[in-house]
Amino acid sequence: MAAFVRRLGRELLVERRAVLAVQGNPGAEWRRYVRALRRRPVRILFPDGEEEKPLKASQATAAAAQQRGGSEKDLRRRSDTQPRAEDPSKAGLSRRPAAEELLDGLRFDRALAGDRRLGRAVSAARSRKYREQQGKVLLEGRRLICDALLAGAVPHTLFFSSVDQLRELPLDKLRRTSLVKVKPEDIQLWSDLVTPQGVIAIFQRPDASRLNFPRDGLGHSVPLSIICDNVRDPGNLGTILRCAAAAGCHDVLLTKGCVDVWEPKVLRAAMGAHFRLPIFPSLQWEDVPRHLPAVVTVHLADNCSAVDERHGALKEAGLPRSSPGKAEEYGWVRSRPCSRSAPREKRPRDPESDCDSESDDDGLDISLPKVASQLYYESWAEKHTALVIGGETHGLSLEALHLAARTAGRRLFVPMVPGVDSLNSAMAASILLFEGRRQLLLSNQRCRSVPQLKPQ
Repeated sequence: MAAFVRRLGRELLVERRAVLAVQGNPGAEWRRYVRALRRRPVRILFPDGEEEKPLKASQATAAAAQQRGGSEKDLRRRSDTQPRAEDPSKAGLSRRPAAEELLDGLRFDRALAGDRRLGRAVSAARSRKYREQQGKVLLEGRRLICDALLAGAVPHTLFFSSVDQLRELPLDKLRRTSLVKVKPEDIQLWSDLVTPQGVIAIFQRPDASRLNFPRDGLGHSVPLSIICDNVRDPGNLGTILRCAAAAGCHDVLLTKGCVDVWEPKVLRAAMGAHFRLPIFPSLQWEDVPRHLPAVVTVHLADNCSAVDERHGALKEAGLPRSSPGKAEEYGWVRSRPCSRSAPREKRPRDPESDCDSESDDDGLDISLPKVASQLYYESWAEKHTALVIGGETHGLSLEALHLAARTAGRRLFVPMVPGVDSLNSAMAASILLFEGRRQLLLSNQRCRSVPQLKPQ
């Protein structure tokens, strides 16, 4: 009994010393464990130069299943449910958007989280400098994109939020286009519309001479052209283009000083008019006659001609009228030209002039040609006619006035009730355009009704 107690006491003393050693230096045991992990397994040497043959995947799976006490199917099921380690060599490939096949071999990319292609494209296309330098424009909406594709515009990149929306577009026109599928939230974030349609496209800037316009619209067109002079409001310009397309105008000419015709607000207001009739932007006044026929009459939309009518009414009533004002007081033409080509004479400097190049026009005066005025519903459109619409802020330019004088044009005005100064430029353009269309159609009918004399 005494020997048993002594042996038990010695064992307890040894265990206590081991515990104290670990508590006093706990890193020793961990260092031993780490060194054990770094050791390489012992290589088994077989006699006569034989080596261990590696087992196949199926054999290794069966052996592991036997050791763990399970079947091969259970082990495969466990391995499928467990997350697999990613291959470092293929880690970069997993971040790239995978291309998926769509209808007729058409492929598109899925934009992953953090993809900024849509934001960069929309932000760049909203800049006029980018549109002019890169030659690309932004189109949004299924109808506008379809009109552009059918007219022959070249698409560069198209962003869409669902495959059903992509199927609504002519897929045969998108063979060489980069298609990117994005989230609907991204479309709503970068869209200018209140209710986005889920389709945004970047096109190469269309050229009017290379587009294919609808034949039904060309068949109902009339020999009527419209010239926009200093129209700087995007909504007004878009509405004028829409009215020109509805009235069947032959073409639209935009002089320098107008707002960019491919500005997003102009595109929304025009409702596809860009792809229904030729539009020639950023023209100098020297180039305007080249886009018009040799025999043409240029008329001016002049809302201030009604001032002359009111002055005549005052004179008939025996009431005193104000002294005849200058051209700049009426507001229908600029007081001084901003180009060197317009005729001018020396005069004192006008500090209230809004001309951009003041240094070139100091000490110069202007000789205004006389252009008669008439009511808009009187006969003024019998052959090819051009109508000049000026902006509400700066009015018509002197070049437009001289062009109308050379072609025996008139100043057309819409009579209004007293107290109303003028109409919106887009509203005045719509009234004059449809009146000009009516007169041209009547003139065409008269020509057809006249019997032709047959040679005997």
